[in-house]
Amino acid sequence: MLAKRIRRGIGQFACATLVALLAACGLPPVGPGFYRVESGDTVSKIARDNRQPVQNIVRWNGLSNPNAIEVGQVLRVAPPASTSTAAAPAATAATAPAPRASRPARPTAPDTPPKPTAVPATSISLIWPTNGKVIRTFDGRDSKGIDIVNAAGTPVIAAAAGKVVYAGNGLRGYGNLLILKHNGDYLTAYAHNQALLVKEGQAVTQGQQIAQMGNSDNDRVMLHFELRYQGRSIDPARELPPR
Repeated sequence: MLAKRIRRGIGQFACATLVALLAACGLPPVGPGFYRVESGDTVSKIARDNRQPVQNIVRWNGLSNPNAIEVGQVLRVAPPASTSTAAAPAATAATAPAPRASRPARPTAPDTPPKPTAVPATSISLIWPTNGKVIRTFDGRDSKGIDIVNAAGTPVIAAAAGKVVYAGNGLRGYGNLLILKHNGDYLTAYAHNQALLVKEGQAVTQGQQIAQMGNSDNDRVMLHFELRYQGRSIDPARELPPR
């Protein structure tokens, strides 16, 4: 069904369509021993390229589902400083730190980014991007955001102050789409609009109307809203005020 295909497309928003945008947003380079996932990557390919067993990549990054990595996700590809080389036989002297007898610990070097987690290290103050009924919530798998229904033309507003980094309808499955960059860590996305009221490169304030709700490239009038932290989708409800 069309609705099912669209929902599946929404779930793949983070993985397939924001690669160029994330790069444009100036994500910091990863530190030694880490790798940022690119389009087309798999855990097996990353492990092979870094001369590591797949099991090491899965264990070091706490991957419950190795087939569910996302574009922009940062993965550890060399053993932590406290991990013995016996636990990572494929590591080379160039990538594997000297073994130590202590238990594995998280890296603390200031130039080494922490492993991405579901809980952001920083926060953002959001307001609801529109009025309406939430008909779908975030689950991190099939749904990478929330869906809010109301009448066509309902105002869509910026959930936080930021800059428009995408405004158009070139991403299949999202109709008229806006993406706002709020700082070095956060992006928000607003899909299926009837009309876009701002342009790429434009600065917007929190609460400013940026679009009108619609059903572009969808089978019903609604706003699909996503929040991303360091390239990974997170639950917007965490940062939205209670209604």
